[in-house]
Amino acid sequence: MALSKSQRKLRIRRRIRKVSFGTPERPRLSVFRSNKEIYAQVIDDTTGQTLAAASSRDKELSAAKGTKSEIAHEVGKSLAEKAKKAGIEQVAFDRGGNLYHGRVKSLAEGAREGGLNF
Repeated sequence: MALSKSQRKLRIRRRIRKVSFGTPERPRLSVFRSNKEIYAQVIDDTTGQTLAAASSRDKELSAAKGTKSEIAHEVGKSLAEKAKKAGIEQVAFDRGGNLYHGRVKSLAEGAREGGLNF
């Protein structure tokens, strides 16, 4: 039986989540990519709280011009800045079932450039 694209992505997401778990010392950096926007948040899975979040819809980033990959890079930098203010430097990267290239890779590189380690 052939899986649809969304079913396949969901299966991959579940497989990733079995391994990737956010602790208070090393929270999970979760990425969600839609066709137009990209969202990222740093989550402590023990309490279920979002510690820092950034997206391409934020006021300071929504006015940014450029390709979707360039905007994703800025989202990564913005998230890293917010996480640093919250005292977070180490994170576990959760690509959310997406392949690690394009916008997801740009966001990760921006987060690393901003000072997050993963």
